[in-house]
Amino acid sequence: MMNSGIPEELYVKRQQLDQLDLQIVDLLAKRFEITKKVGELKAVHSLEALDAQRETEKLSSLREYSMKFGLNGSLIESLFALIMEEVVTNHRKLR
Repeated sequence: MMNSGIPEELYVKRQQLDQLDLQIVDLLAKRFEITKKVGELKAVHSLEALDAQRETEKLSSLREYSMKFGLNGSLIESLFALIMEEVVTNHRKLR
């Protein structure tokens, strides 16, 4: 046990989670870099910021994929819906 009363194993697991959280943020930053370029291309080609069909297909695909790992498909779909909402907002600002 550590001095704070937290078992060493718990402390280590929390550190691992902290590192994973940072990696998730790093990946989101990279994703938003790419989506910015996508938004710029859409603006140049006068395409709509929202591609509802692609979004629906993508959310469904991610839901299915997440379930392979025993994850809550609804949670994953909700998380990505929020991410995609932010992307569309950013794309609209590029017009």
